[in-house]
Amino acid sequence: KEAVFPFLKFPGVDTLLGPEMKSTGEVMGIDRRFGLAFAKAEEAAGNRLPDGGTALVSVRPEDRERIGRVARRLAEAGMKLIATTGTAEYLGSLGLDCAQVNKVYEGSPHTVDAIRGGHVQLVIHTVGDAKSVQDSFSMRRAALETATPYFTTIAGAAAAAEGMLLRTDGGVRVTALQDFHAGKWN
Repeated sequence: KEAVFPFLKFPGVDTLLGPEMKSTGEVMGIDRRFGLAFAKAEEAAGNRLPDGGTALVSVRPEDRERIGRVARRLAEAGMKLIATTGTAEYLGSLGLDCAQVNKVYEGSPHTVDAIRGGHVQLVIHTVGDAKSVQDSFSMRRAALETATPYFTTIAGAAAAAEGMLLRTDGGVRVTALQDFHAGKWN
C-alpha cells in the first residue's frame, strides 16, 4: 500500500512526513515480487518510476554503506548516477560511475538546477539533523514540482530500484484482484 499526499496543493510545504500528516487516500500494488508490487503502487499514487535517465543520490554519511547496493541496482536498471560530493566519492570507491553535483549552498550548477532542468528522473535523499533538513528543502520541493519521483529512506529507494530492475527484465503484468484471490496469476 502507498499513501497519497496532496503536497502540490500546498505551496511551500515540505514533503518530509511528520506524525501529524494525514493522507488523502491509499493505493495498492500486487505482484508475486515485492519490487514490482512497489512499482505498481507508486504508479497508482501518481509517482511513476522512470525507465531510464539519471538518478540523483545524496545521503547522510551513516547511510552510505546501505546506498551502495541500491545505486548498483539503479545502474543495472539503466540509470546514470550523479551525487553530491561525499556520496559521489563513496559510490566511486565502489567502482560505480558517478558524476558529482553541488548542493544548493555550494553554488550553481547544483541539485535543484539539475532537477528543474529535466536532467534528473529520480531523487534519493536522506537527511539527518535540522540543518540538513532545511538545506535540502528546495531539492525535495523541486522534485515534487517537476513530478520527479523521490525517496527519503534507503528502504524506499531499495524497493524502487528493485521494481525498476524487475520491470526491465520482464515488464509489468496486470492481474485482477479476483484472479489474485483465486490463485490465477498472469
